[in-house]
Amino acid sequence: MSGEATPFPQESADTLNTSGEAPAEVTAEQAPAPEAAAEAPAPSADPEQRVRELEAELEALKAEHETVRSQYMRIAADFDNFRKRQSRDQDDLRVQIACSTLSEILPVVDNFERARQQLEPQAEEAQTIHRSYQGLYKQLVDVFKQLGVSPMRVEGEPFDPNLHEAVLREPSDEHSEDVVIAELQRGYHLNGRVLRHALVKVSMGPGPGASEPAPADSAPAEHEA
Repeated sequence: MSGEATPFPQESADTLNTSGEAPAEVTAEQAPAPEAAAEAPAPSADPEQRVRELEAELEALKAEHETVRSQYMRIAADFDNFRKRQSRDQDDLRVQIACSTLSEILPVVDNFERARQQLEPQAEEAQTIHRSYQGLYKQLVDVFKQLGVSPMRVEGEPFDPNLHEAVLREPSDEHSEDVVIAELQRGYHLNGRVLRHALVKVSMGPGPGASEPAPADSAPAEHEA
């Protein structure tokens, strides 16, 4: 035999693992997948079909716009009506409070009126008190005017149940039927609204014993020829 040793073939490190065994064969499933190619754009549709689709979409958007616009208009109208109704309610509430408050003060004005008509001071001291009283009454009347309160003038006016409350009715030769002949308690307006009805006496017209107008004289007879 030759003294030279036959060298063993050196195995590649790639074919051996750390345990000295050859690695298992890599299958196609385990191999990394190549990067997915970019999707190709969809083929362009028929231009006429595309136009029809866009027109249909436009009509749908128009219909939706009209629906939203109608809803908006209804909401805006409802809000405007609500605002006006709230304003009217507030005005009515203020008027009701004013009417209630002023109605409580009117009897005081009535007492001033009665005292002014009944008192006729003669002494100097009484006249001084009367002038002070008249000044206080005038101040009260001015305050009422500033608040929009005005007295009714009813004597000689036709009876109106919206303004007057008939307490008495009596015959009258001077006034026709349903005419106010006397004011028993003054009525008042508040900015054109009735604050208090006037208590009045109403005429019933001439009584049954009133003289009737004499009949017209007949035409004179013709003189005899």
